[in-house]
This record gives sequence, structure tokens and C-alpha cells, in this order.
Amino acid sequence: MDFAFSDEQLMLRASAREFVDERYPTERVATIADSPEGFDRSEWRNLAELGWTGISVPESLGGAGLGFVEEMIVVEELARGPYPGPFFSTVVLGLHALAAGGADELVAGVTSGERTATVAWAGTDGRFDTDPAPKVDWEGDRLTATKLFVPDLGVSDLLVIVGATPDGPGVWVVERNADGVAWRELPTVDTTRRMGEVVLQEVAAERLRTEGGGFLTGLRDRALAALAVEAVGLGSRALELGVGHARERVQFGRPIGAFQAVSHQLAQAFLEVETARSLAYWAGWAVSEGVPEAPAAAAAAKARAAEAAIRASERAIQVHGGMGFTWDAPLHRLYKRALAINAFMGTGDELRARVAASLLDRG
Repeated sequence: MDFAFSDEQLMLRASAREFVDERYPTERVATIADSPEGFDRSEWRNLAELGWTGISVPESLGGAGLGFVEEMIVVEELARGPYPGPFFSTVVLGLHALAAGGADELVAGVTSGERTATVAWAGTDGRFDTDPAPKVDWEGDRLTATKLFVPDLGVSDLLVIVGATPDGPGVWVVERNADGVAWRELPTVDTTRRMGEVVLQEVAAERLRTEGGGFLTGLRDRALAALAVEAVGLGSRALELGVGHARERVQFGRPIGAFQAVSHQLAQAFLEVETARSLAYWAGWAVSEGVPEAPAAAAAAKARAAEAAIRASERAIQVHGGMGFTWDAPLHRLYKRALAINAFMGTGDELRARVAASLLDRG
């Protein structure tokens, strides 16, 4: 089996990197992240024009017809900004749920860049459970629920609600501005991906045609794999900044990278990020192919990659010395996104426990 990227995938990576470097330099990311809105919706069309808002959507629904691995390549490169827009919430989560649920008209609107979407999953305990899913009340065509840690809630048009009723798990879609919907932004460490709380009180909702618990497991695995490769992108960027500074900063007549106390830290970060990269893309392949190992692969990849990104950011900050801790330096935004990824949809300890349980079940 050939594990190398194809020429087309390498071209996609180069295009995505160029897009981030040109459109989202450090100063601009800071301006967007520190603004009241958090993201300018008019910029979402830029990704739609490139075809990335429907990158893994079939061509029959207006998408590019590529796969999840190609989607992950874009996710990794956007993380280098880090990109402050709703790509993860809309494309990785919301669009996939809408497409799987047969909401073709809504899929077309998201793919074209006209609309954005997110998934509201965690219940009042903050957990992203699948068995059982967080409880919701569903009577007739009216939905009542409270959801926490909804990514990019403030810039999303559509809310895909995950929950369970006495009849079993389900997925619904509602308009964020519909009657009966109240939401607020939650104070979190990462302002480049803001989290929110949404409360639905007898809101008109459409139930999607999904496969219940099996669908939720697949959606969770897809999210974990994407978060893993996003962490790899963050870690790679932090490492580049650290190596660049170590080459340029001179102390005692030598670049500081010549000192083992610095070079060994960067070498260790490189090792951790690159092993996480292999694990992340293995998880992405497993998810896209639907193999039995996908849940364990996605959990292991996210746990490993998130922690590698945190350590790479910490080491890069240390290499920069006092300057690395300043607000104007880009490293703190990479570090905060890495911390947010580590906490979202399960910490490393929780995910490793899931992997261990999976291995014990096989045995």
C-alpha cells in the first residue's frame, strides 16, 4: 500500500498553505480573533470559491467529490494560521451530518458558501456521549434542549442538534435565529474558535434521516480525526517558529540553536509532531474507509496529537524567551488552540481509556 500523498493532494496542500499565508498572517488573525464578532462572514465565500466548503461532498450535490483525507489536508493547513473561521464546525461536522441525513437543499446552501452550520452535541454535563447520547425533548415537530460548547455558534446559520429520546438517538436541524432559540458565547481560552451555549425551547425542528447511534459514532470519529490533524498543523507551525528563532537569535557569539538545551527540545518536539501526523492520517484513512479500527484510531490520534501540539507550543515559547510570552507574538494563539483541542470532545486520558476498552473488548 502506498502511504505517500498523490500529486493532486500535494497541490491541494500547497494551495491551502498559500491561502493561509496570504489571507491570514499573524497580524490579521489577531485582529479577527480580538474583534467582537470573531469572524467576518463575508470571508466565508473565499473558501467556497476554492471549492473547500464542499470538498468531500459528492459532485451531484455541488461538492468537489473528494474524500475525507483531502478534507484533512485542508484542516491541517488552515491550522497554521490558526484560521479563525468555521471550517471545522461547518465542513467537518455540520455539512457531513446534513449530507448523511438527506438534507440535500441545506447541503447545497452550505456548499455554495451561502450558509454555515455547526453541531450542538454536549449536554448540560459538557460530555459528548454517543451511548447514550444527551437527552432532548421531542414532541411533534418541537425540540427542547440545552447544549454546551457549540463551536462557532455565533457565526452559524444552522444548528445540527444531537440528542436522544425514549425512541433512541437522533439528529435534528434548526435555524439559529428561529423562535425559541437563545444562545450566548462562553468564555474560553481560544478566541479563534469561540464556543457557545444554546437553549432551545419548543423550537420547530426537522429530524434528519440518520442511522442513530452508528451515525453518531462515525461523526464523533470524524471530528476526532480532524482535530488530530489540526493539532498537527498547529504543532508544525509552532515548531517552525521555534526553529526559525533558534537560527536567528545569537547569544555568546552563536545561534541559540547550537546549544543542546535548545536543540534537544526542538528535536523532541519534531519527533512528537511527526509521529502524531502519521497517527492522524491513519485515523483519517480508517474513518473514511469505515474500518472496525476507526473509533480506536481516531481516539488515539486526537489524544496523541493534541498533547504533541501543546508541548511543541510550550517549547517554542521557551525558545523565544521573554518575547514568546508577549501578547503580540503568535505563539500564544497556537498554544491556546492546542489547549482547546485537547479539552474538546474528550481529554487525552478519556480517549486513552476508550482505546484501552476497545482493545480489551477485542481480547
